[in-house]
Amino acid sequence: MSAHDTDRESARPTEQSAEPGTAGGAGTPLEDRFTSRLRSAAVAARVGMWLGICFGIAFLTGLISHYAQLPDPSVPFPTGPVWGYRVSQAVHVAAGTAAVPLLLVKLWSVYPKLFERPPRIPRALVMTALLRGSIGVLVAAAIFQLASGLANVTQWYPWDFSFRRTHYAVAWVAIGALLLHVAVKLPVIRGALGSPVDDTGLDRPNATAPGPVSRRTLLRGTWGAAAGAVLLTAGASVPLLRKVSIFAVRTGEGPQGVPINRTASAAGVTAEAVGDGYRLEVVRGERSITLTRAELAALEQRTRTLPIACVEGWSASGTWTGVPVRTLLDLVQAPRGAGVRVESLQTRGASSSSVLPGNFADHPDTLLALGLNGEPLDIDHGFPARIIAPNRPGVLQTKWVTRMEVLA
Repeated sequence: MSAHDTDRESARPTEQSAEPGTAGGAGTPLEDRFTSRLRSAAVAARVGMWLGICFGIAFLTGLISHYAQLPDPSVPFPTGPVWGYRVSQAVHVAAGTAAVPLLLVKLWSVYPKLFERPPRIPRALVMTALLRGSIGVLVAAAIFQLASGLANVTQWYPWDFSFRRTHYAVAWVAIGALLLHVAVKLPVIRGALGSPVDDTGLDRPNATAPGPVSRRTLLRGTWGAAAGAVLLTAGASVPLLRKVSIFAVRTGEGPQGVPINRTASAAGVTAEAVGDGYRLEVVRGERSITLTRAELAALEQRTRTLPIACVEGWSASGTWTGVPVRTLLDLVQAPRGAGVRVESLQTRGASSSSVLPGNFADHPDTLLALGLNGEPLDIDHGFPARIIAPNRPGVLQTKWVTRMEVLA
């Protein structure tokens, strides 16, 4: 044994060396049951590092998604690159998916610390209670974010609150608790990451039994599980992976080769509402025009290939044909830079209207689409007309458009 190892061994807290009133003495009976060396700071720090990276990526891309859905942001969300939101949201969901096995292994590795004997000194007891309370907040927020995020991906909402607002608020709680936890545990994290993975200097005193596999094998299995989780779901946004992503909730299939989230039936849109009596109203103050679908089709048409990218992480490209929104706004002499409220024939569910910011309304690629991939829109894609704009969340690409009101 080297002098370095001897120093580490002598520094390890034991029942005999622990001072009265500290948490370094013998563990509780429950804690003493966890003797595997796999449950160690070496494993927890390495898994925690990648878990923190995944949470950081998910947090930043989540902020992008939240900002993209604001109706009137102080700094306009950019209209390009056209694939920007598609990539951002795909990365957001991939990071959250990878975090699931990482969180499970992280919690498994530190689980015995829940049963550590609390200190007897009042001040130390208060600090320990605060530390454990902050960890409780972190764990609860992390589990909520991952569980609610996965439920959102599958469009399952067994709750009454707004997913978007709540997920956004708890994200700040989670990232704040994570930063606090890293700050408190930084000396242990640095020590664990700076030592070989098999080093036992930071192990719990009763962690003396070898596990069924080595620490390296456990970590490799964890990395493999995280990568596998992403691979099996990423086909929702990466077409090349669709044959292997057997758990992807969207596979690229759907009417006219593009998936859908909400059908016309689910939205309460009837065949009668989109029939011969359909009219589009474009309004600016006292000025207004009303157009039939045939009259829309007689206007200047433009064809663009643009992705439809949804907050659930799936996306698909389509070739859309329709009237530039700016052309319709010119009919009522709307000024450039004006936002537009877009209303739908939808009678059930959320997202029956959206606000199209001025930079999107003026963009030449923002269309009131009438066709997709060379055919008239399928009713489930928004027939008679829908909005399609570059670099915009799918939830805001309003379908079954019946009214456009200039907001300036």
